Amino acid sequence: MKNPSARMRTFAMFGAAPLAVLVAGGMVWQGSQAAFTASTRNAGNSWSTGNVVLNDDDLGAAAFTVENIVPGQSGQKCIVVTSQSNVAGEVRAYTQNLITSRGMENRILIDLEQGTGGSFNDCTGFIPSPNTVPELPLSTLATVNKDFATGGSSWQTAGKPGETQSYRATWRFDTTGMSQDAVNALQGARVGIDLVWELQSDDSPSSS
Repeated sequence: MKNPSARMRTFAMFGAAPLAVLVAGGMVWQGSQAAFTASTRNAGNSWSTGNVVLNDDDLGAAAFTVENIVPGQSGQKCIVVTSQSNVAGEVRAYTQNLITSRGMENRILIDLEQGTGGSFNDCTGFIPSPNTVPELPLSTLATVNKDFATGGSSWQTAGKPGETQSYRATWRFDTTGMSQDAVNALQGARVGIDLVWELQSDDSPSSS
């Protein structure tokens, strides 16, 4: 087969150029058929939960560790509970983990008061608020004040970290009406209970 002449080669080279231009032009024409568009944006929406934090000044120590008590003996201790929450809520006190022994849980009575002043294990300066809750045996507290729903000594927080509430717990070993034999039977008995303060945030209407 003969090689194409110089003239033919020149024709072929330039003959391809118009085709390429037509194809490219066709692509631009097709692209110009896109619809008009517009958009607007409201950016940065987010939702975060509030913090519900409650602590006290006991430094991990039990308020009452009383040994060798005798009938008629009593005592009291104070504790300050602090809310570090940034949402409003309600604090209630209740009991858990009752330890029983020979019915002595029926003879240790506790009265929990709210007020101001005082500190852990020191009730100096404590001023009680009006108190309508009577003293109750440990066994009764463990039944009637056993969770948040049945808790007492309500304290409403405003959702400002650093709010405090002082409490004074007074106990008494009551053997009123017991025979001497029944009192003697309590020698060496040991009972215990946990005092719990729980904060739950307030319900609020749905907001958008």
